[in-house]
Amino acid sequence: MKLRLGFSPCPNDTFIFEALVNKRIDTLGIDYDFFLADVEELNSLALKGSVDVTKMSFHAYAYAAAHYLLLDSGGALGRGNGPLLVSKKKIYPDEIEALQIAIPGKYTTANLLLSVAWPGAVKKKEYLFSDIPEVILSGEADAGLIIHETRFTYMTMGLKKIADLGEYWESFSGMPIPLGAIVVRRDIPHDTALKVNDTIRRSIEYAYKHPKASVAFIKQNAQEISENVIHDHIGLYVNDFSLSLGVEGNMAVNKLFGIAMERDVVPPLPDRIFLISHLSGDNHIC
Repeated sequence: MKLRLGFSPCPNDTFIFEALVNKRIDTLGIDYDFFLADVEELNSLALKGSVDVTKMSFHAYAYAAAHYLLLDSGGALGRGNGPLLVSKKKIYPDEIEALQIAIPGKYTTANLLLSVAWPGAVKKKEYLFSDIPEVILSGEADAGLIIHETRFTYMTMGLKKIADLGEYWESFSGMPIPLGAIVVRRDIPHDTALKVNDTIRRSIEYAYKHPKASVAFIKQNAQEISENVIHDHIGLYVNDFSLSLGVEGNMAVNKLFGIAMERDVVPPLPDRIFLISHLSGDNHIC
């Protein structure tokens, strides 16, 4: 069986998938036709249901849930790793709703968190995530949401942090922040989907055990090739939740969607959203 697989060129994703796509591990009879794309492009493709297995933002998942189930392995959740709202000059939180804000995509989890935290901040424009620092520096936007590698380099560009949306979420919910998910099409046979999940987990385990094996693939695709930045990026976004959502991960995802639905930021979700649920009664979004 051949499946179409999409993931981003960011170091956390290339670290996770390198062993799988280069067949350093047994892929359990599944061949992967893979491609790399920016997260918002991956979101757009997933909204059409056109990829078998893909990385996507949790925000976008709310609009694509009819097509996909959330895999237990490969996702990006954690603490202290949320998107940052930054600007060229000092701006106070009570000024945020008046700002022109550059966002890395309508369906990114960064934009979802901004909508939950500051619902009145509606003057937004979408840009490629790597272009946002320059957009702010040029004065085209008052502020911007930064994700991925730019989270580690914004201070060297002279930008200042206005708010850490990860800190906001953790303080508000007490949960880790769900950022990116790996999903599988609902019409793929359950046994095959489980093999996909298992293969992704073993790809991560291989990457941890053989860290040098993925270096060339990661550098080849990274926006920022500094070894320190790449190392910090992987350390921040690849963790135990990437190996398995577990009970806490399932709870965090349900909490995010529950609050977003309460505030009319996302539409209602199907009854079942996880391929593997660690919660009794499967989904109880609250």
